[in-house]
Amino acid sequence: MKKRRIWFSLLVAVFVLVMSACSSNNSSGDGKKDGKTILRFATWDTGDTLKIQQDIAKEFEKENKDVKVQVEAYGDGFDQKIAASFGAKNPPDVMYMWDFTTYHQSLEPLDSYVEKDPDIKMDDFYEGLFNYSKVDKKLYGMPAGFSTMVVYYNKKLFDQYNIPYPQEGWTWDEFLESAKKLTDKSKKQYGFSVTSEPDTYDLQSLVWSNGGSFISDDGKQIDGVMNSPETIEAIQLYGDMVKDGIAVLTGGKNQQSASDIFKSGKLGMLISGIWPIQGYKDAKVDFGTVMMPSFGSKPVKGLISSSSISIAKDSKQKELAWKFVKFYSSEKAIKMRTADLPVRKSVVAETKVMEDALYKPFYTMLENATNTPAFLLNKNWNEVNRNLSAAINAVMLGQNGKPLFDKAVKDSEKYLSK
Repeated sequence: MKKRRIWFSLLVAVFVLVMSACSSNNSSGDGKKDGKTILRFATWDTGDTLKIQQDIAKEFEKENKDVKVQVEAYGDGFDQKIAASFGAKNPPDVMYMWDFTTYHQSLEPLDSYVEKDPDIKMDDFYEGLFNYSKVDKKLYGMPAGFSTMVVYYNKKLFDQYNIPYPQEGWTWDEFLESAKKLTDKSKKQYGFSVTSEPDTYDLQSLVWSNGGSFISDDGKQIDGVMNSPETIEAIQLYGDMVKDGIAVLTGGKNQQSASDIFKSGKLGMLISGIWPIQGYKDAKVDFGTVMMPSFGSKPVKGLISSSSISIAKDSKQKELAWKFVKFYSSEKAIKMRTADLPVRKSVVAETKVMEDALYKPFYTMLENATNTPAFLLNKNWNEVNRNLSAAINAVMLGQNGKPLFDKAVKDSEKYLSK
């Protein structure tokens, strides 16, 4: 899944190079190659996952013999190249997408295509995924892939300390009890890991589950929301675990990654998406996964890291682009995308992925993912987020959250009215 930050300062530096590359991507001025219509499809994938995209493109070509799908692999430079191509009015026809708040004005709304296409079967997709590809109630992308956040736990360590494996429906009190038992500082072994400078996006599930939020549902208010007792309590939970010595800070300068410590057998639990699961299997870690804990009787809320497929507003062949998007969203293409968790209920049922204990919690959390993340609720979220991030980083280093969050709100309110 794509990282959720865009460094616009790089845009000018790459603009000329990108425009040259984009111009050369069309094999002829009229969008034809060997008599076939060229459909440009941009992705951030590399390596094996890029090969999957190329194979899907070939399958589409088999069904549409007058079309050549030109897969453009932008890799780590995806955001800069997409932004530059939009600015030059020469974007790919179809592209992977995640940051709809930033880009939606350059994308084609898909609602009318969906409404007139009875074959798309929208109710076969998990509803929560659409919270991440809509702006102002308009749909700008069809779900392509996702991950939710779950707790990974080391079975060997749980067995060693005679701790029962966590089960669906567990609480943060039970989590803390297990983390304390798993901690042995003499062995540099800890019950949990906390990122020293966490991405605020990743903390929203925790905050929502305690009844808090970083911003109001309408995207217009942070005072009384970002600095609410529920929000502060949820974030303080992590900071206090570090302060109490049952969690280790990871990922910062001169700090190991949580994943490396988990592989070494010195970490009882960590929270992550689907991405490290194969690496843990390859490292022969005896591990399990479980849904996030609850704050007592409050319902657990899920957070999605999602990718979607979108159509450029400046595409000159939107009907063909929709035909590709529809194919990409089909059961056939979804089953080809083995690097992603299936986004259609029918494919989940057919592949029986939820019968695998390691993968079921990701779908349990997906079914609980009904909230919309903050960056999709306010166009100036990046400015607000800088102040929020500073406050959270200080909490992770042991400071008291209340004055920090009050200051973040005070310093950020001016951005809400812009």
